[in-house]
Amino acid sequence: TCMDCRIDPAAAFGIPLGDAHVIRNAGGSAREALRSLVVSEQLLQTNEVFVIKHTHCGMMGTTNEKINDTVEKNLGQEALAELNGLDWLPFADLEQGVKDDVKFLEDSKAVPDGVHVSGWVYDVEDGKVHSVGK
Repeated sequence: TCMDCRIDPAAAFGIPLGDAHVIRNAGGSAREALRSLVVSEQLLQTNEVFVIKHTHCGMMGTTNEKINDTVEKNLGQEALAELNGLDWLPFADLEQGVKDDVKFLEDSKAVPDGVHVSGWVYDVEDGKVHSVGK
């Protein structure tokens, strides 16, 4: 899920503390989370993955160029050079972003067939989630 502090996945899904690995990053990107997902499933026997993006996400509707411009303005050219070529993984459409991430994980050879992957949207206004079909 996203790193946004308004998101409480345990409460939204009724999961007791200690029963889920919550992997967070900007935009809730499955691509960025893959390393941690592999550790979770291979070393800790996780067998289910919820891909969760949320309403009013700052990564939705932005671009790599806009983020790079902000980095250069706020941190300078050297910081931008250090991050050269980094894909910030923005997305244009919330539900399509969830679907794309679910497909990425389902197609990944690093995610075994026995791991169930589902997609969800978290509404930051009311804390409720809804399933996103394929």
